[in-house]
Amino acid sequence: MSRKDTIRVYEKINLALQKINDMLTIIVLATNNKNKVAEFQSILGDFKVEIRSLADFGPIPQAVEDGETFDENAYKKAHHVAKILGLPAIADDSGLVVPSLGNKPGVHSARYAGDNATDEENTDKLLLEMKDCVDRKAYFQCVLSIAVPSGPALTYEGRCDGVITKERRGKEGFGYDPVFMFEKEGKTFAELSMEEKNGISHRGLALKQVQSEIDKIIKWLEIRLEEEKPPKPDHDQFLDNDWS
Repeated sequence: MSRKDTIRVYEKINLALQKINDMLTIIVLATNNKNKVAEFQSILGDFKVEIRSLADFGPIPQAVEDGETFDENAYKKAHHVAKILGLPAIADDSGLVVPSLGNKPGVHSARYAGDNATDEENTDKLLLEMKDCVDRKAYFQCVLSIAVPSGPALTYEGRCDGVITKERRGKEGFGYDPVFMFEKEGKTFAELSMEEKNGISHRGLALKQVQSEIDKIIKWLEIRLEEEKPPKPDHDQFLDNDWS
């Protein structure tokens, strides 16, 4: 092989290695909720992270969300998906907390009006229960958990305070957004654009923490995933096997 050919080979190898180094880190978002996927991709889209959702994979069993806190449920979902798919997974558990209702709906926010309740049904129940409430203060709480298949996880939290309106306002967002007003803006979440909402929301604040530490997170994932690789087998153990 000539010197020029050798140089070309090394150039191709270096180019291939560079492409590998430039590959996006895949993190599975443990949800099929298109709105949440859009929010995550919007906030993390400029980083070397590829957010995929459960819709990108075949059907998998749902995690049992029986935790008593947002933290417990976020971790249960993230680790469940990571273990099944063999990829890092990120899950959030978030909800609306209304002190005058004894901190309900809380961890039951998504199923406040029943296991298969719609956003409209959950909101209707909330407005009915708060019909005579003078104190309408509330806050959205979010806990993000980033887990690897072997179990370890990172946790990030965000909170946004506001008040519950007496009727729906706005057409954007989802969940309780039409009745949750951010007082500094004088608007409900459903009256804000996604960009505006991401700047102040509970999930947006938690994701901003992820943003600020994304390089450390990627490095942590690389280390954890490397640790999970099974040890190379001792080939001596195969010497007496009959492969016929």
